[in-house]
Amino acid sequence: MIQFEEYRLKLTDLKPKLDELAISLNLEGAKNELERFQAMQEAPGFWDDPEKSQKIVVKAKTLEAKCEKYSKMLSTWEDLLTICEMAIEEDDDSMLSELESGFTALTETMEESRLETLLTGEYDGNNALMSFHAGAGGTEAQDWCQMLYRMYTRWAERHGYIYKILDYLEGDEAGLKSADIMIEGENAYGFLKGENGVHRLVRVSPFDANARRQTSFAAVEVIPEITDDSNDVEIRPEDLEMQVYRSSGAGGQHINKTSSAVRLIHKPTGIVVACQTERSQFQNKETCMRMLRSKLVEIKEREHLEKISDIKGVQQKIEWGSQIRNYVFMPYTLVKDTRTGCETSNVNGVMDGNLDPFINSYLNCAATGSWVTK
Repeated sequence: MIQFEEYRLKLTDLKPKLDELAISLNLEGAKNELERFQAMQEAPGFWDDPEKSQKIVVKAKTLEAKCEKYSKMLSTWEDLLTICEMAIEEDDDSMLSELESGFTALTETMEESRLETLLTGEYDGNNALMSFHAGAGGTEAQDWCQMLYRMYTRWAERHGYIYKILDYLEGDEAGLKSADIMIEGENAYGFLKGENGVHRLVRVSPFDANARRQTSFAAVEVIPEITDDSNDVEIRPEDLEMQVYRSSGAGGQHINKTSSAVRLIHKPTGIVVACQTERSQFQNKETCMRMLRSKLVEIKEREHLEKISDIKGVQQKIEWGSQIRNYVFMPYTLVKDTRTGCETSNVNGVMDGNLDPFINSYLNCAATGSWVTK
């Protein structure tokens, strides 16, 4: 019964943290806002403006899920405490495994919710646009780029996010040269924003007959999808160069049928966006315009620029010294973030999408300012 006593103490200590979490999540405000949205949905003429009404419905569902998630945590805490008290009273240890798994799941959910409270940026709740670019090094770098692509799409699948391929340029022999995907879901950008940067791989090359150690680089760009046209971003038609081409790569049945793929070049900044996976040239161009607008707004705000014309379109070099994370496959296994110090020897787990320790440590460091000194 000692174990049940210990868990009862743990649960007692956990309750104040659960109460603090409710305050951090602003549950009271969320409930009031949810009631207001529900009243709006019941009002006459609500659906007269489909675009506006749909946004309200989405916001209401998000608030409802937030409130339900906390209610479930509170209910789980009460159930676990009841298990402890019943087991102690009846001298019955048959529910110990249920208690252990339930407590672990509760603490993990609480930590997940706590991290969500750190996502206070203007665009943290938005979808994320991710771009992958192979560095110099030919096939080796292109293979590494594809490995990163798989890593992030696996992470998205693990967390219930939907990812959509926008552009995909295959490598000459293996891997990929570049790719753009949209990861859709609540807080996608907030969780992934820290992944923006250069990633370095060290391994014995499978493409080298002499089995020599190789160092490869690839860049990952993460920006929020910005759908609000009210942002002070003017994209003039004369500043755009549009190229059309036949789709290729991982894009489904419409690939390679017509010249429907679109590439837009923003001449003042040199920024290039492309989309090849929609069914028509018009749809691909629309997607490109959203991507371009998102990039321009994000760069403008990140660099604290007054106007779009101040953007120079300078790209970070994909090379040694600029990496945010190192992935070592030999002579030992290690993945280490250069900014937070977070590390693990489970390389295979990381490459299969287990990125949560790195994402969580980035959010915590960003909140406290406790970065690793390089």
